[in-house]
Amino acid sequence: MEILKVNSVTSGYDKESILKEVSLNIDKGKIVGLIGSNGAGKTTLIKTILGILPIMSGSIDLLGKNVLEFPENLKNEMAYIPETPLLYDEFTLFEHLQFTAMAHDIEKSVFTERMNELLEQFNMKDKLHHFPNTFSKGMKQKVMIMCAFLYNPSLLIVDEPFIGLDPTAISLLIKQIQQKREKGMGILLCTHVLDTAEKICDEFVLINDGKVIISGGLKVLQEQSGLIEQSLTDIFCNVMGAKT
Repeated sequence: MEILKVNSVTSGYDKESILKEVSLNIDKGKIVGLIGSNGAGKTTLIKTILGILPIMSGSIDLLGKNVLEFPENLKNEMAYIPETPLLYDEFTLFEHLQFTAMAHDIEKSVFTERMNELLEQFNMKDKLHHFPNTFSKGMKQKVMIMCAFLYNPSLLIVDEPFIGLDPTAISLLIKQIQQKREKGMGILLCTHVLDTAEKICDEFVLINDGKVIISGGLKVLQEQSGLIEQSLTDIFCNVMGAKT
């Protein structure tokens, strides 16, 4: 089953196109790694999928529905963990989680159970009634992760999730992502940590200058690049080096 389909999308800022006819698919139970250098267009693509930036041409389908035609109906089907944590200074950790639960119509008993599980897993029980200005960047990132995992969307978009997390939290996040995949969630993972991406992603999309340069599973990338048995890092450096 296809969770997300990006069909030849062109988008950008103030009529200036950054993405140029980008296409990609994410199937149920698949992790797709979005790989590219700074300024390649990864963030623009994510913002376009989320509906923050307008689509100039092409279309985006989530669960077979055009996201522009059914935005309200699809609000519970997508979760986003940004690279930079976006928190309300006047909300405690509990209030962030509670606000997320209310926005996604999570029943109180379900919310309490999931919240307690996440607090335990991410070692944040003693921070439940603290404000974000007392948190480290890693702790703020944990709040974003917990909010995203509080409900069960069909699509999870994760942008540079490992920055600021300690090794234990990184290991836990990877385990959580893999468990979500096993339950059928589609995941778009944007990261510069290519060794980790190679281990957990099923497919990859390498983007440069707003265009998809190469995509597919690791074996497909190896064959298309002519770098048989080489790592994702080797393929990235070789392919992107040829484009610069």
